[in-house]
Amino acid sequence: MPWRGVIPEPPRPFGKRHFLFLQGPISPFFPRVAAGLQALGHQVHRVNLHLGDRVFWGATGSVDFTGRSDEWPDWIADFLTRHAITDVLLIGEQRPYHRIAIAAAKARGIAVIVTDYGYLRPDWITLERDGMGGNSLFPRDPAEIRRLAQGLSLPDLKPLYSDHFATMALRDVCYHALAQWPFPFRHYQRHQLLHPFLVYAGLARRLLFRRLEDRRSATVFEGLKTRGNPFWIFVMQLETDFAIRAYSPFADMDAPLGQVMASFAAHAPDKAELLIKLHPLDPCWKPWSARIAAMARAAGIAGRVHIMPRGRLPDLLAASSGLLAVNSTAATSALVLGKPVKLLGQAVYNVPGLSFQGSLDAFWTEGAPPDPALLEAFLTLLCAAHMVRGAFHQDSGLAAAVVGAVARLDQGRINAAAEAAPPDA
Repeated sequence: MPWRGVIPEPPRPFGKRHFLFLQGPISPFFPRVAAGLQALGHQVHRVNLHLGDRVFWGATGSVDFTGRSDEWPDWIADFLTRHAITDVLLIGEQRPYHRIAIAAAKARGIAVIVTDYGYLRPDWITLERDGMGGNSLFPRDPAEIRRLAQGLSLPDLKPLYSDHFATMALRDVCYHALAQWPFPFRHYQRHQLLHPFLVYAGLARRLLFRRLEDRRSATVFEGLKTRGNPFWIFVMQLETDFAIRAYSPFADMDAPLGQVMASFAAHAPDKAELLIKLHPLDPCWKPWSARIAAMARAAGIAGRVHIMPRGRLPDLLAASSGLLAVNSTAATSALVLGKPVKLLGQAVYNVPGLSFQGSLDAFWTEGAPPDPALLEAFLTLLCAAHMVRGAFHQDSGLAAAVVGAVARLDQGRINAAAEAAPPDA
C-alpha cells in the first residue's frame, strides 16, 4: 500500500478540533487523553457501545448507542455530521462497528487515528492514521524509509516502563464482565471469536499449570543448547487477533504451522530443529501440543520439532538461527538482535533489506540478517512518526503515553515526526 509521506495528507488543521472517542484500550488511556485535549480547548465526544465502555470512560459527556447493529451506520454518520467531528480515535480498526464508523468518517474527510500496543515492546504504543499492520501507511520501500528518516534521531530503545500484567488482567475481566450486562445495550454484538469467559477459563488453566509449563519449556531449551544444532523459531499468534483474521492469508494458525513444517521438512538442513513458541495469552482451547506433534509426525520431522509454552523470547532469539512469523511483533525483536526473519503475512517490517523476501523454502538456507543501516532508519522513522513512548497500565508509563499522545493530537502530528527533515532533503 502506498504511503502518503511523513506529513499527513490532507494537512491537519492546527486549530481547535472535535474529537470522537470510540472503543479504546481497556485502560484509563482514552479518558486521560480526552481530558488533556479538553484542557487545550478541543471538544471531546464519546460513544459507548456497552456498559463496559460507559464505566471505563468514567467521565461525563459520553453518549450511549443502544440500537441494533443495522441502525449503527445511519446513527454514527448523523453523529459525525451533527457534532462536526474532525478526528475519530479508536482501537481495532477491523471491529465491525469501527469499520462502519471509519467508512463514514472517510466519506466526510474526517481523520481516523488508531492506537494499540506498539510495534516495539514493551513500552511503546502505536498512534497512526487509518490503521495498523496491513492498513498501515508506513512505507515499505527501503529508499523511502532512508529518505524520510533523515534528520531524525534514533531514541534509546532500552525499556523505560514495564506494563503491569495484574492490573491489565483485572481491568480486562471487569470490562468484559460489564459488557455482558444486557441493559440498556441489549443489541450489542461483540467482535471476539471466543466468548471472553471461555478465554479466561483457558488462561486460568494455563496459570494453574504454569510451573509445569515453565519446567517443560526449560527442558526444551536446555536440550536445544546441549545438542547445538541450528534451530529456527516459529512464533504463534492468537487466532482471534485481527492481525491473523484481517492481515494475513490464513483463517487460523493451523495453516501457517503446516506450511512452515512442510517447508522445513523438505528444505531445512538435515540436523536443523524447529521450535514452536506458543503465545503467552493463548487459552489453548485448541490442544496445540497434540496438534503440532501430529503435524510433525505427518511431515516426518517428529524428533526435530519442539513446543515451548513459555520462555523469554530474547534468550531464545539470541541462541536461534532466525525467526518465522505471520506478522507478530516478535519480528521486531528478532530484527533488533540481527536475526534473519521470514514473515508470512502483512506487517510494516516486511521490508526488503529487513525481512527475507525470498520464498519460505529458500529461507532456511538463504535467510540473511537485516541491513544495519536500514534497520536504524526504520526504527528511527517508526518511533518518530508512528509511536509514542509509554504503556497502557503501569502508572508512569501511562502518564508518559498520555502526554505524548495529547501532544501529537493537539499538533496534528499523526504519522508526522517533529524533527522531520524537508521532503527533498
